[in-house]
Amino acid sequence: MTDARHALIIANDRYTDQGLKQLKAPAQDATALAGVLHDPQIGDFDVDVVRNAPADAMRRRIQGFFSDRRRDDTLVLHFSCHGLKSESGELYFAASDTEPRLLDATAIPAQFVRGCMSRTRAGRTVLFLDCCYGGAFSRGSPSVRATGEVNVLESFTRERPGGRGWAVITASNSMEFAFEGDELAENSAPRPSVFTHAVVEGLATGEADLDADGEVSLDDLYDYVYEHVQEQNPNQTPSKTVEMQGELQLAHSRRGRIKIAAIPSPPSLLAAVNSDNAFTRQGAVLELRSRLQNESLPLAEGARQALEDVARNDIRQIADEASRALRDIKLAPSPDRLDFGLVPKGSPLQEKSVTMNGPPLARHCVAQPAQSWLRVEPTANGFTVRVDATTEGPLSGDIALKGVADEAVVHVEAVVGPSRDTRPPEATAEPANGSVHDPDTVVVAPSDPRTGADGTSAPTVGDGMPHAGTGPSHAGPHGKGGQHADPHGKSPQQGSQGQEGTGQEGTGQAAPERAGTGQAGPEQAAGRAGLPSHRASALAGAALALAATAAVTVILGIRAVVVAALDRGQEGQTGDLDHNVHQQGVLPLLTVTMITAVLALVVGAFARHDLETLGRRDAEPAVHGTRSMASVAKGLAVPALIVAVLILVGYMIAAPHW
Repeated sequence: MTDARHALIIANDRYTDQGLKQLKAPAQDATALAGVLHDPQIGDFDVDVVRNAPADAMRRRIQGFFSDRRRDDTLVLHFSCHGLKSESGELYFAASDTEPRLLDATAIPAQFVRGCMSRTRAGRTVLFLDCCYGGAFSRGSPSVRATGEVNVLESFTRERPGGRGWAVITASNSMEFAFEGDELAENSAPRPSVFTHAVVEGLATGEADLDADGEVSLDDLYDYVYEHVQEQNPNQTPSKTVEMQGELQLAHSRRGRIKIAAIPSPPSLLAAVNSDNAFTRQGAVLELRSRLQNESLPLAEGARQALEDVARNDIRQIADEASRALRDIKLAPSPDRLDFGLVPKGSPLQEKSVTMNGPPLARHCVAQPAQSWLRVEPTANGFTVRVDATTEGPLSGDIALKGVADEAVVHVEAVVGPSRDTRPPEATAEPANGSVHDPDTVVVAPSDPRTGADGTSAPTVGDGMPHAGTGPSHAGPHGKGGQHADPHGKSPQQGSQGQEGTGQEGTGQAAPERAGTGQAGPEQAAGRAGLPSHRASALAGAALALAATAAVTVILGIRAVVVAALDRGQEGQTGDLDHNVHQQGVLPLLTVTMITAVLALVVGAFARHDLETLGRRDAEPAVHGTRSMASVAKGLAVPALIVAVLILVGYMIAAPHW
């Protein structure tokens, strides 16, 4: 969000007057709403919370909140308190020291709030009223009588506020109750109000992003809250009034959404789609279905949009054909249910693969785990799912898949049991925390630009933690089950079964070479793994030496050129630049510079190529040093080569004339 965004949350749940019931929800409502509005990934508001303040303090805070604003500012004011009506029909908001018989002096008039909204220079203002009107007074209280109806929205539409727009959303209309939980009983435990809970839930989860465009607009939020509140309690009806130019985006949405810039179908094809001849339109649908399979996602998206238009508007026979074509790009994860079974507590992240089937457009989606113990990483053909075995007990969760026009769910289950190993657990991802939910979201692409020649994809970090055995299985050197050694010399199968030195896949068995099976053990595997690193270090060192030689010789060449030019200047008309250049040995120096610089770049390229084959081992300190040497060599060789070429070109141009 680029504009300044400010929110003021007023929550009053304690009242000195005995005639006003103590409320239960405002305190926790204020905390939850402040958190979601302040979150830079959601609302990105500068939030201020006022709790149980007296009337004079509330007036100061409200007026100060609306003062000194700019045209680009967006303001949100939220009331969670009692709403009171005077005998003259005016609406008031109760402060902690409110006396129902002295509302003008001890409560906040709606007219005062409306006046502040009218005078503010802020561009847009939104007012949320989570107030209980009909249930404001304890049973039998003689303090005041609630006669007639409280027309809440009418209190804010008698005069138009300033700025580019404003909106008022109320938890309930007229004399309805604004329910806390499912009742208004005085002796129930604190629970969030139905209205504010819906606002917080819709923003926090992104479910209020009804049009799935990545933003939660004011209309999105109201429609979500209205439906949620009505489901919880049909006797409470949220209401809204809006006077605003354009659409107000209240928050970002955490719901992943794939959006592809479509390339429209050719005009001739679109003309066929709109033809009066049914057979022509039918042929156009077949062509669009063919384009739907295209490897180019923008082309396929353009065909999908055209087919959707046909499915909505054409005659039944042709519309059915378009619908059948669109079913080709439905998300089809395989499998759509993963059961990890019993997983030892503290074991490394367990992994299973999910393949996305269908054409490229059907494989392109966003995968978002709903639980923090789930990890998702994209692969060439789908994604891998990992389970964090930090917390003991049964685990059950979902991974939501969202494509351009379809959604699917992969269900995941596991049971984390007692550890089978007395060794300290290896470092895993962050432990699951039930109070914090911020799962990773990854884009599953139909093809990975990092895919190697053998069809395997480079490991992609989705959660910032090291993962063992991220690559797919390949046959070992003796045709055994594809086992990959991690930096500690263990295979992923060994980590998942909690065993040492064993692990079977099919009929093959992985065991150390010293056991006589002919396969390399951890020591031999580690030795072989170090060879590329040593070779890369040697190449990088050679490249650095060559680059340093090039740098030295180009400096000597520059010095020789300067001396030759000075000598030529002193000789006057009888001088010869070519003679002076040869006398100072400029050309041999430049030749050595260019040769050593080119060799340094070639050798450095080989060193960097070897580094790229090391995979996860690129975290080793030795490899960091090798990478630095290769970079320094390139930084020396390139300028030296450029300077040498420029000097040589300058000499060739100047020699015949000087």
